[in-house]
Amino acid sequence: MNTADLMTRAQQARSHAHCPYSGFAVGAALLTEDGRVFTGCNVENASYSLGCCAERTAIFKAVSEGCVSFAAICICGGPKDAPADAPCIPCGACLQVMAEFCGDDFPVILSDGTHRLADFLPKRFVL
Repeated sequence: MNTADLMTRAQQARSHAHCPYSGFAVGAALLTEDGRVFTGCNVENASYSLGCCAERTAIFKAVSEGCVSFAAICICGGPKDAPADAPCIPCGACLQVMAEFCGDDFPVILSDGTHRLADFLPKRFVL
């Protein structure tokens, strides 16, 4: 799957975001090593800490289906009623979850191009 197709899947997932509090909708499309795509959107909750980001939603869906080998993730986000054309960098929690399953060179695709996981999380937590 090419980057444009993965971005389309992320944008489709973004349309399902539940973000009544922040108004910031995020979509993610996670490409697995075997070619499957798992999507996610952010889901907010009135008790803010109970929400979940799009990236973690996609990763948790994949893991719950037995997949733990990932090839890339594509993320798009921004104000709900606006195009997602500015880069939407993953939060620290999402980066740490990615680091659980992916190496430093894992591709993180944003609207401004492809980055490495280590560009955003140079010092991951290791137990």
